[in-house]
Amino acid sequence: MGCFVFLKTMMFIFNSIIFVGGAAVLGIGIWVKVDGGSFVNILGVAAPQLTQLINVGYLCIAIGSFLLLMGFLGCYGAVKENRCMLMLFFSIILFIFIAEVAGAVVVLAFSAVSQIFLDHLSGWAMKTLREDYGTQPDITLIWNTAMKELKCCGFNNYTDFNKSNFFREHNNTYPSPCCSSTGTSKDPCTSPNLHDNVKGCYLEFQEFLSKNGKIVGGVALGICALELAAMAVSLILFCQISSKA
Repeated sequence: MGCFVFLKTMMFIFNSIIFVGGAAVLGIGIWVKVDGGSFVNILGVAAPQLTQLINVGYLCIAIGSFLLLMGFLGCYGAVKENRCMLMLFFSIILFIFIAEVAGAVVVLAFSAVSQIFLDHLSGWAMKTLREDYGTQPDITLIWNTAMKELKCCGFNNYTDFNKSNFFREHNNTYPSPCCSSTGTSKDPCTSPNLHDNVKGCYLEFQEFLSKNGKIVGGVALGICALELAAMAVSLILFCQISSKA
């Protein structure tokens, strides 16, 4: 009985944190989309880096809603000893876990499938660079963040921008992150001003994974461990409640 109470309490605390975090992310997403101006004015001075969230408002709403749902299912299922909620919580976590494992197996075991994925990724990347960069805020933010953090330019290399709308509309110049690691240079970013030996983001990402593979793997294993623990606790509570019924 003591173990049941402990697991029930831990389930409630863990999912309460998820619920509160989801509510915060959802609130920020709604705030950004409803009144982005006040968001920038209030946080622009205190935390300028957070003003980038104005470009990913819908993503914040989607992530916040999902976390809110998961937190509610876990908390309500544990407190009210509701078997339906616990099983729904378990099923969602199990689905996510299976999808992660299946994706890892496909990437590791089937090089042909991996190449197909890379081909699709390359097609998406080139399309967004040529058509959406500079006009779509979400896409522009993703690329700028990647280029600043990885100190790269384009997907394969900087010439990916040569046939882009951005390149034509900005007098044959490249995005500022291609010339400045901070992305804040006021000088036009032309070929002579590019980083020395600037590489494409795909190559830099490969190098990043090779250097930090253990960290990435550790984070992935940690996430899987948390998912397994959440599934185990929810299943144990479900079985205990069923035996009491």
